[in-house]
Amino acid sequence: MEEKKLGHWRTAVCAIAALLCTAAFSCCLAAEFKKAKAEDMKVDGSLCSLPSSPAFGLGVAAIACLSLAQIVGTSAAATRLCSYQGFGCCNDHDHDHKSDKGSRFTSVGLLLLSWISFGMAVVMLSAASSMNNGQAYGEGWMDGDCYVVKNGVYGGAAALAILTALLTFGFTFSTRPSTAASSVNNSINYNNSSNSPSNNKSRGRSST
Repeated sequence: MEEKKLGHWRTAVCAIAALLCTAAFSCCLAAEFKKAKAEDMKVDGSLCSLPSSPAFGLGVAAIACLSLAQIVGTSAAATRLCSYQGFGCCNDHDHDHKSDKGSRFTSVGLLLLSWISFGMAVVMLSAASSMNNGQAYGEGWMDGDCYVVKNGVYGGAAALAILTALLTFGFTFSTRPSTAASSVNNSINYNNSSNSPSNNKSRGRSST
């Protein structure tokens, strides 16, 4: 029963994260083709300007979708990981403890990598999108200079979005009930079944 519930939970989390990451990926690819180009720049003496482009809105949408996917995927799995594999448990089973510890390290490693990939994608999208939010005369993007997003920046962010999704999926499926937790649940279920009214009646009849 526990494995069935865990399977449904994983499917739901991955479905939501996959949908949001797909939306982020699509926005990144669209922004790559809609970003401001060098020929869009206007120069007036030593001053320059760039008009706002649709890539700004697409980049913001990509950040929002990717952030939601990361929060949903990792927070739900991390909560379940902590509840199942509480640190410091399994002291009575050395072999099972080593197995649970290895699984926990794998989960934590995937979690860290997913956040690193997510952070890199957000930084790239934030910088690129701010460049596409319009650069006025005399202001530019930095120190009065105008900057154009290089080709492949949004594409790289799209690739990082996919990588983040894969790492999140790996983290979600690496979380599993620890052996100690499963043993406790089985023990509780056994005690409940042994103390049920039907069993008590059977014991009463056998004693008479």
